Amino acid sequence: MTKAMTQASNRKMKIVILGAGESGVGAALLAAKQGYHVMVSDSGSIALPRKTLLSQAGIRYEEGKHSSDLFEDVDVVVKSPGIPYSLPMIQSLMANQVPVIDELEFASSYSRGKIIAITGTNGKTTTTLLTHHLLKKGGKDVGLAGNVGQSWAGQLVDQDHTWWVLEVSSFQIEGFRTLKPSVAILLNITPDHLDRYGYQMGAYAEAKFKLMDSMDLHDHVIYFNEQDIIRQRVASWESRINRIPIAWDAAYSPSHFVTDDMLHITWQDDNMVFDLSETNLRGKHNQINALAAIQAALIAGVGEEQVREGLRSFVNAPHRMEAVGTFNGIRFINDSKGTNVDATAYALAAYKEPLIWIAGGVDKGNDYNELIPLVKGHVSHLICLGKDNEKLKKAFEDIVPRISETQSVEEAISLALTYANSGETALLSPACASFDLFKNYEDRGDQFRAAVNRLAERRTSS
Repeated sequence: MTKAMTQASNRKMKIVILGAGESGVGAALLAAKQGYHVMVSDSGSIALPRKTLLSQAGIRYEEGKHSSDLFEDVDVVVKSPGIPYSLPMIQSLMANQVPVIDELEFASSYSRGKIIAITGTNGKTTTTLLTHHLLKKGGKDVGLAGNVGQSWAGQLVDQDHTWWVLEVSSFQIEGFRTLKPSVAILLNITPDHLDRYGYQMGAYAEAKFKLMDSMDLHDHVIYFNEQDIIRQRVASWESRINRIPIAWDAAYSPSHFVTDDMLHITWQDDNMVFDLSETNLRGKHNQINALAAIQAALIAGVGEEQVREGLRSFVNAPHRMEAVGTFNGIRFINDSKGTNVDATAYALAAYKEPLIWIAGGVDKGNDYNELIPLVKGHVSHLICLGKDNEKLKKAFEDIVPRISETQSVEEAISLALTYANSGETALLSPACASFDLFKNYEDRGDQFRAAVNRLAERRTSS
């Protein structure tokens, strides 16, 4: 709890929630339960089910504006992660010493549970879900929150857990003040969301590193040691946090490394080897994700055999190299979550057979050069699925034999079937955001899966 919140505890505190999405409504419900005077404000429209939840809890709200008197006598503001701190309204609040925090920071004041917090540019959701699954398999009392699942604050209205596994983005971490993970996982830092950080990679990295600010020698940070930007920063924490490096190459981490699909972990004098080929996790990136999740589970007290059972039974979230169907010997893979170049690089590398690559959308200032070695001689057909494909086409016009354009998922699948040969794979891994043609990456992936399923139904009935 922040100092200002404590100082105001001798009266009924006023809290303003900016944004009425999942996290905002959850924070409002928890604040009401804790006796705050709550006001929810959203500059857009509020979904009807969320209005109903707020009304049932007796919480006032406004939509389509932020009223001029909204912040009168306010003690604390909880903002949506999507609202940047650079906004003049937020800057003014902070200049007047009003704490402006994230929903997770607010929720942490009302939980006694230990936190495993997972961040990184790519791999967060898979690692979070796997860590949660391993703790559940190990019989731990564990909850799941953050960027995945339900609002942490909303869940705390009814129930706390001994452990919480949180997926945390840089946007959320910006709003942390006292949140203290027992275990932090830092998977990677590669260019993404740079528009939020003035196109400065260093500023983006600092937002990630802030997760560890409150940690001490009772805590553990599990980090990918093959990136200079991470390795150099973590070295400065030697005297205050227990550091556990993970890597593909044993030269970077003799205790946590990979050979082929075998994960080698040394922990508390035990040498363990886990075979990832026995699981549903595919791709080199998932080797690092699994190393991190396994080590977090071991710290939480999950036994080695329970970890093995958990790895074998784990099913990943949709839109992450998700196999959605095979027709005429052509396999269709939904990797719609591949919204940046780094994520798509892992997907392209995961499949050795010839590929039809479906890519495109809203470019994030992408540098496609690192994909060229993975595409050359590997991708036979690039299908650009987006409104503006010029940059993507130009990057690969001399690399890929055939390039097509479409704004339709159905047509993208039809093009793949028209030109592919049996034994090839059609991979949707866009390397771009989805907002030109879709609501979000989930909508893009759902439409892709549905179109493949419709194809299956037509072929079954014909």
